[in-house]
Amino acid sequence: MLKRLLIFLSILAIGLLVYSVFVENIFSPRLSPKDVAELKLNDLELEVEYNRPSKRERDIFGALVPFNSVWRTGANEATTFETNKDLMIDGMLLKKGKYTLWTVPMQNSWKVMFNSKQYEWGVNEKMEPMWDPNFDVLEIEVDTQKIDTTVEKFTIAFDNKTGDLKLTMAWDNTLIEVPISEYPQ
Repeated sequence: MLKRLLIFLSILAIGLLVYSVFVENIFSPRLSPKDVAELKLNDLELEVEYNRPSKRERDIFGALVPFNSVWRTGANEATTFETNKDLMIDGMLLKKGKYTLWTVPMQNSWKVMFNSKQYEWGVNEKMEPMWDPNFDVLEIEVDTQKIDTTVEKFTIAFDNKTGDLKLTMAWDNTLIEVPISEYPQ
């Protein structure tokens, strides 16, 4: 009896492995790989975890990412923003902590929302953002900039080269900059 059970379990395990490799394609790289943008400046530490979808010859803003709709700001899991100190975001207070980052791309500007709720994923089964506006702690609107080069993979970074810290997001030929500074003590 034990021998039959072991044979059955072995066949089941091999079947699951074959299914995973050939049907679910578990060993192929993710289409939207995870990435982290980090900044350590004196005792300030900022981190953004996100997933980087690719353009792949598609129209992005106004098409793949519709205008005037909440976007999970990347792909797969909800994008997170974490700070170890209180910040001023475009002149408004953001307390230290971990937030999810949501955006509303528009033709000439974007809304950027810092949300206190942590979400397991960025969208539900209907591909609707899981964002709950009741947890927004800060919302700003920033202008978009058209750039001359095409950014193939959605990119979030910190820019401090002029001494004015910014959180930047770029994809396709669009760039936004969110001004950040430490909260005055």
